[in-house]
Amino acid sequence: MNYRETQSVAPVTLDDVRGAQKMLSGVARVTAMEGSRHLTQLVGAPVHFKCENLQRTGSFKLRGAYVRIAGLLPEERAAGVVAASAGNHAQGVALASSLLGVRSTVFMPKGAPLPKISATKEYGAEVRLHGQVVDETLAAAQEYAAETGAVFIHPFDHPDIIAGQGTVGLEILEQCPEVRTIVVGIGGGGLAAGVAIAVKALRPDVRVVGVQAAGAAAYPPSLAAGRPVSIENPATMADGIKVGRPGDVPFGIIGELVDEVRTVTEDELSAALLLCLERAKLVVEPAGASPVAALLSDPDSIEGPVVALLSGGNVDPLLLQGILRHGMAAQGRYLAVRLRLTDRPGALATLLGVLSVVDANVLDVSHVRTDPRLGLTEAEVELHLETKGPAHCAEVGRALRTAGYTVID
Repeated sequence: MNYRETQSVAPVTLDDVRGAQKMLSGVARVTAMEGSRHLTQLVGAPVHFKCENLQRTGSFKLRGAYVRIAGLLPEERAAGVVAASAGNHAQGVALASSLLGVRSTVFMPKGAPLPKISATKEYGAEVRLHGQVVDETLAAAQEYAAETGAVFIHPFDHPDIIAGQGTVGLEILEQCPEVRTIVVGIGGGGLAAGVAIAVKALRPDVRVVGVQAAGAAAYPPSLAAGRPVSIENPATMADGIKVGRPGDVPFGIIGELVDEVRTVTEDELSAALLLCLERAKLVVEPAGASPVAALLSDPDSIEGPVVALLSGGNVDPLLLQGILRHGMAAQGRYLAVRLRLTDRPGALATLLGVLSVVDANVLDVSHVRTDPRLGLTEAEVELHLETKGPAHCAEVGRALRTAGYTVID
């Protein structure tokens, strides 16, 4: 059954998305479409980035939040709104509420990154920290709504939210009318559902490919079961798509309109984020880089021209530092090696000389002499090296072994 056959009973229609687009005029930015030369060469067809990481509040979430809150009745606005989020939805609700003159309360996990907490407060929301994971935060927000009468603004499971997110799809078709494939990250599913509604109604020939982190991929088993199912303990660095259960409303839309859902690994997410930063000069959070990760993992399977939707750029600097190191390691540009050597004067200098010959840049050295595992005349050294790729890493390993060192790890 295709979109046009279900349009009369669909929870969100093309007209809803177009109405949302008018509502968002002057509120949400029409974000840039940037070409990627590196990915174009890799895929063998033009690849473009839809840069929602440059949207107000740093993600697409403002679109859906504004449409949802703007549609409230006067008495509902008077009661205020409440939301639960680890970051992007929180900021979208906070800014949308401020623009519309509505009081907002946002529950965030206690471990939420400080920059996201600060930004949410600066956009005008009252922030309450509760729980260690989003599910606990969500329950607290819903309890607050029941107690106070505030309207709960769900991050993805509401038709107005989906209609607002769907405006991204309209912009993609306007900015890149030749597009053949749109790749979009999926968490709860609001963005992918909205984009699919807009795109499939106007261009049913365009493929919409969803992407989930492998450690938090609730959609593949849900689609196989024909209903939303929960996965236990979703785990991924991509907190923007770290959702344990698909939303009821977006699930039905995605099941009908999204052509394929793929998964990507943490290494692929790291490499994608690094590519966005180095090659495109764009700061993108792991969830926003998931479409790029899908292109990197299997470039030959995507028909171009392609638009990769960079959904957000709100990444904690400390997390970014760790991800970049992870991405560099995955590309063979960062190598940690642990080895044993004879503990005598000049031994470390000799080791560094071996590394100098093979042009490995030493970033850090840790030297252990007292450990029960070591012999009386042994020392253990852990080195962090900057390298030039997998071949160079292998060359470093061969040079150390040839020089007689015992490489432990």
